[in-house]
Amino acid sequence: MFLTSASIPQIKSFSLTTPFLHGSVPCTHIFKPSPASPPPPPPFLPMIKAMRTLQGKVVCSTNDKTVAVEVVRLAPHPKYKRRVRIKKKYQAHDPLNQFQVGDIVQLEKSMPISKNKSFLAIPVPSRNSRKVKENSPEQELGLPLESEQPVS
Repeated sequence: MFLTSASIPQIKSFSLTTPFLHGSVPCTHIFKPSPASPPPPPPFLPMIKAMRTLQGKVVCSTNDKTVAVEVVRLAPHPKYKRRVRIKKKYQAHDPLNQFQVGDIVQLEKSMPISKNKSFLAIPVPSRNSRKVKENSPEQELGLPLESEQPVS
């Protein structure tokens, strides 16, 4: 198929009439950058603290100013959907070397202290500690309890 001289003028006379050819009409509404940076969030909203604290048991305290803490969480099994215990060990900073193996501590996220440490170990009061009752029923009313009265 040869081009003839008669077909060349037809190609030259052919022109596209779209307004978007070669940027004749600017499309600024599509790729227009914002004139200023996005506004900062309002100061009255509280900061989200998701996954900033963990609780676990100290499993190793031989290193200086560092404790290894095992955190146990429940997660669904991928296949069987049953909740299984998942254990993970974290290295935490203990500046006073106050924790021993078996202590329950709370890990608080902080800036990285070393390659593996980015948590601070904070003591948690034990669950076995008993609270002292300030006002017993006998002291409130000044009367002995019915169970303490002699049977007549």
